[in-house]
Amino acid sequence: MAKRDFLKRLGPGIVTGAADDDPSGIGTYTSVGATAGYGFLWSAVWLLPFAYVVQESCARLAFVTGKGLAAVIKSRMPSWVLVLAVLLVSIANTVNIAANLSIMSAALGLIAPIETWLGVVLFAVLLGFTEIVIPYHKYAKVLRWLCLSLLAYVAVLFVAQVDWQKVLVSTLIPSFDFSRISFELLIALAGTTISPYLFFWQAAEEVEEQRTLGRGEIRPGQLTAMRGDVFSGMFTGVFIMFSIMATSAATLHAQGITQVNSAADAALALKPIAGEFASLLFLLGILGVGLLSIPVLAGSTAYAVAETFGWRESLELKPRQAKAFYGVIVLSMAVALLLNLAGIEPVNFLLIAATLNGLTAPILMAIIWWLARDKKLLGIWASGKVSQFLLGFATLAMGSLPLFWLMAK
Repeated sequence: MAKRDFLKRLGPGIVTGAADDDPSGIGTYTSVGATAGYGFLWSAVWLLPFAYVVQESCARLAFVTGKGLAAVIKSRMPSWVLVLAVLLVSIANTVNIAANLSIMSAALGLIAPIETWLGVVLFAVLLGFTEIVIPYHKYAKVLRWLCLSLLAYVAVLFVAQVDWQKVLVSTLIPSFDFSRISFELLIALAGTTISPYLFFWQAAEEVEEQRTLGRGEIRPGQLTAMRGDVFSGMFTGVFIMFSIMATSAATLHAQGITQVNSAADAALALKPIAGEFASLLFLLGILGVGLLSIPVLAGSTAYAVAETFGWRESLELKPRQAKAFYGVIVLSMAVALLLNLAGIEPVNFLLIAATLNGLTAPILMAIIWWLARDKKLLGIWASGKVSQFLLGFATLAMGSLPLFWLMAK
């Protein structure tokens, strides 16, 4: 029964984990590998349980209550908490979309002769249109197939000349010099892997799955299946992070290339080092995960805003049935498009997005920790002591990293 539940529900966690490796995230992971070599591979082992417990708590809240994250916050906490959280996430998501559109367009320009601005417009229109027109049950299948684009980074890992002995040592034995640049890299990795938009999307997808499959009495097997799906997704996302860092360490860092401004720049730099095939795989991966992650970013914003104001919300509804909900998706895409057309450098988008995610994540994680342990809300399905400890520790760690950065030299 548990196996059947798992196979039936497989999807929300996988899509969320794959969306974690968006083009801006790929740029961040590549930059860390180029700068520090194999030095931060150990972070994947430590970040995986933290990323999992946050996403599992979000899925648990939605699975038990049948509500999205914003709706749950609205029902249990002061309104100013909800408004602050949704405002921060909406701004961060829009900047992330702008960064991803720019990186995807630059990647497309390396494959086909097309102006950057035109590529940005084409991707924005294409992704906005498909997310609005295609019903959720069909759209979810498309997103799941796009997850396969992440395999490109596994393939690149085995094409590159990786020093596997160094990989093993760096993964199992943490090394950290407590310098300011090291804290900057760790903050970038943590903020990119544990991203606020994933919290809202995970919860929203759980609700959508219940609408599609039907909501009946909660069984332990269903909860186990949900947790398995979430772990599968986050393991995939973190493993791809690991693969990209190892690849860039073996190629870019090994050749003395330590400064990379975007994922597209990384693909270009890989070409003379790892060969045409590796570079092409890297570029195709950028396009694939961009097609996956941008709708997740826009959808995450739309769910959060709609739940805040009590609007009808669902990707299963037709546009005329949820005008305000789809209007948020259009607005988010339009603002991201305008930011690109304003001529802002892509690297600035990455810096702004990383900063906003770093500020927003600990606040939301503290809220999620409080809600997930609330037995009045979740009853017997409230988070256990291990989950509470891990999420509490992750929240404190995320919140304290900027303080350590300020004190470092």
